[in-house]
Amino acid sequence: VQLVESGGGLVQPGGSLRLSCAASGFTFSMYAMKWYRQAPGKEREWVARIASSGGSTNYAESVKGRFTISRDNAKNTVYLQMNSLKPEDTAVYYCYPSIWGTDYWGQGTQVTVSS
Repeated sequence: VQLVESGGGLVQPGGSLRLSCAASGFTFSMYAMKWYRQAPGKEREWVARIASSGGSTNYAESVKGRFTISRDNAKNTVYLQMNSLKPEDTAVYYCYPSIWGTDYWGQGTQVTVSS
């Protein structure tokens, strides 16, 4: 299994970023996908989830209304559109396949929100 996150960077408060996660090594369309993030000195926290078909999504309260998770099963890719970014969104962001009995992580992509 390989997970390659990209799209992070430095953005001003109120700005937007779109993260991507290219997945391989498993049948992508069969599994729900999640995004997590980890800020310096803090535990990793769940951000968003999308069902295997893309038909349902869930969000942490801290990002609800600002972030949108989506997926393209033809491209084996999951996305996280992040709008109205705040300094507290600064973290390394990871995608995560919900495959029972496994614990696969990529290298993550750094998002820094600062003026």
